[in-house]
Amino acid sequence: MATDNAFTWDRLSAWYQANAQIPTDVATYGSDIPTEADLRLCGDVASKRILDLGCGGGQCAIAFARQGARVIAVDHSAEQLTYARRLADGEGVKVELRQSDMADLAFVTTASIDLVFSSWALCYVDDIGRVFRQVHRVLRTNAPFVFSLPHPASRLVSRDSDEPLLVRRGYWDHEPLQWEWNGVPVVEYQHTVAELFTGLQRSNFAVDTLLEPEPVAGMARHPLHWHDNNALIPSTLIIRARKLGI
Repeated sequence: MATDNAFTWDRLSAWYQANAQIPTDVATYGSDIPTEADLRLCGDVASKRILDLGCGGGQCAIAFARQGARVIAVDHSAEQLTYARRLADGEGVKVELRQSDMADLAFVTTASIDLVFSSWALCYVDDIGRVFRQVHRVLRTNAPFVFSLPHPASRLVSRDSDEPLLVRRGYWDHEPLQWEWNGVPVVEYQHTVAELFTGLQRSNFAVDTLLEPEPVAGMARHPLHWHDNNALIPSTLIIRARKLGI
């Protein structure tokens, strides 16, 4: 995660956490789409050692801890981790919180993790291959890496126009996407589906699941995240890959 985004999330944390309404009883992959309770990509996590990358306010880490997992949660933002610590204390669960870049996992022992999970955080990483290589190092053989991030198709279209699906950038445009949220500049990095798949293969993972979930029918739409485009193109891409080799 780039340093400017760490600073960004220090500034955004209080506002975002007050408005995001992220539950702590189930791991989530994004807004308005099925949760881990529906998708069951992580399996039974009781007694498992889990690494949550880009944990933000810690809601998913807490959900795993409530199910009996031993969780290490990593984020670059000190303010996000402060919120996560208060939230975990309030929920009465133990989560090991670490302030770190997602590609700097030297504090995690090789082949000691049963599941690596990341929800909507890898979009803040430019060199995603570094993260994949570190995740491979810390996972046990055949253990899963489950992550979600903004679907690259959703970043092609304008959210500022009344005209739906107004394309504003090319699919293969690798210029960082810059925008403002609550007056704070945010930088995202776009990774195509092929780049993610190839990067995982090169890091010695086998992809066994790729999902582009539809919005849940009948669900009240989240005012912070919902846009009419979400009903026409997927907002979230979810991938599960398993570590091969040692």
